[in-house]
Amino acid sequence: MASSAATTATFCATLVDEWLHCGVRHAVVSPGSRSTPIALAIATRPEILLHIFHDERSAAFAALGIAKMSGVPAILVCSSGTAAVEFHPAVVEAHHAEVPILICTADRPAELQGVGAPQTIDQRNLYGVAVRKFVNAEVADDKDSHVWRDLARELFATSLGQVQGPVHLNMRFREPLLGTVSSLPQRDQRSATIAKEVPRFTNRNKRKLLRALESKRGLLVVGPENFRPDLVLNLASALRWPLLADPRSGTRVPNDVVVAAADSILRNEKFAEKMRPEIILRIGALPASKVVNSWLSSSGAQQIVLTTSQSLADPDQRCSMHLVGEIDEICEQIINATLKLNSSATFGDGSWLKQWASAEDSAQKSINAALADEKRITEPAIARAIYAGLPEASHLFVSSSMPIRDVEWFGAPRHGLRVHANRGANGIDGVVSTAVGVALASGQTTTLLIGDIALLHDVNGLLNLTNRNIDLRIVVVDNNGGGIFSFLPQAQALDPGVFETIFGTPHTADISLLAQAHKVAFHEINNLKELEEVLAQRGPWLARVVTDRQENVKVHERINQMVSAQLH
Repeated sequence: MASSAATTATFCATLVDEWLHCGVRHAVVSPGSRSTPIALAIATRPEILLHIFHDERSAAFAALGIAKMSGVPAILVCSSGTAAVEFHPAVVEAHHAEVPILICTADRPAELQGVGAPQTIDQRNLYGVAVRKFVNAEVADDKDSHVWRDLARELFATSLGQVQGPVHLNMRFREPLLGTVSSLPQRDQRSATIAKEVPRFTNRNKRKLLRALESKRGLLVVGPENFRPDLVLNLASALRWPLLADPRSGTRVPNDVVVAAADSILRNEKFAEKMRPEIILRIGALPASKVVNSWLSSSGAQQIVLTTSQSLADPDQRCSMHLVGEIDEICEQIINATLKLNSSATFGDGSWLKQWASAEDSAQKSINAALADEKRITEPAIARAIYAGLPEASHLFVSSSMPIRDVEWFGAPRHGLRVHANRGANGIDGVVSTAVGVALASGQTTTLLIGDIALLHDVNGLLNLTNRNIDLRIVVVDNNGGGIFSFLPQAQALDPGVFETIFGTPHTADISLLAQAHKVAFHEINNLKELEEVLAQRGPWLARVVTDRQENVKVHERINQMVSAQLH
């Protein structure tokens, strides 16, 4: 017998067994009939944590959050037709953010393609270039059983390859969909280890880099990447360079080299002009701040970028040297070289670093003073308080648009907080669900800071939230529309009515009723004291803070003016 329900069941069970052996521990499944064989193969393995999401788009972002947190791809399963299409936004984000996912879409067999069968579309290469590998698996045939484990391992290895990302297995199933699993093919123990090959940091590149770093006025710009934060901080200290620390990098901690308020500081034109660096060493992704990125681009400094993959974010095309390798190894080699070469004579400048440290200290005091003067709770104050007040060993997920910027601009250095965001494609879709995924994978306190529009865009992320046994705390900044647009030229150039219709986009949704509909505890926050009290409570819960979009622009301006006025 070549093909049967039993063969299909055994095929799916083999894939799941091999993925378990590779280290997969989470599966996100959206209900559907055609996906029965793979869904049952997952459900019968207690080693896998199974998460059911009714909405496929929400499911895909949850799988993204799981992998973003754990570094291991989750299995993502749906039925056929438009169900598979709903995965696409998260697949695009995973592609750009280099997050691994094992996508399994169910499909009709060849005889039902192109004949008007229900829930049947052309799912071949459905996600285009957004996946690292696509495999169209026809109805399982037992004569191919010897390659089933190879297929599973190849997909897993590709997702975690040189450039991590999603892989897509389209699985054609013929009815009947229920079958009994027979003996699984034997595992090839020779392929037990999957190694990710990262280019070695050659002596030639080391010499080139060290020559380039021999500058008194250097600057480190550090974003999220795969490295040990302590090593990067030690590198900055060895070079005696200031470190502009993205909150997602893990390096925004109390340290003499760390600069957190770069956006506010560099709005002072005299300081920005005076403190132009000669060389910039960037590790990982770019900051969200347009002010910082524009200043880096226009500085005229040589820019060197270190990454662990071949992908390079360089929209202004200022990178003169892109080195790919293990960042920890590169940092250690540079640190050792500075010790041998007498760093005080070759690298850095004590007065240069002190000026940046003084500016950082002044900026943090000014931000505190500015926020203390505000009579109402403001969006910068919310971001600063959440960033400072979350417990040790917890996670903060920050939505795109204003929340990620407010955390980047106003989050003061601290220890013990890991920050996440969807900054691959920078969209606001799927934010709630991605945060749910982070909480599921971490098992630790996870707080989500999100705007009202982003929340409404992913309300289905709240489905079954109270049943997931996670400590998720959601703070919604409700300014009745798209707050970030009020900072753009359109806000002044357009008629207020036109601006509100197209960009402000006010809504009539009652967020408290949304929480009630999902049986999620709800809190109304009116001041920072109430925010502090609510943040101390275990989730899941949803809290709303009402702000005003126009006033928010003025608050940001006042803070930046106070920071600028105190810089010397």
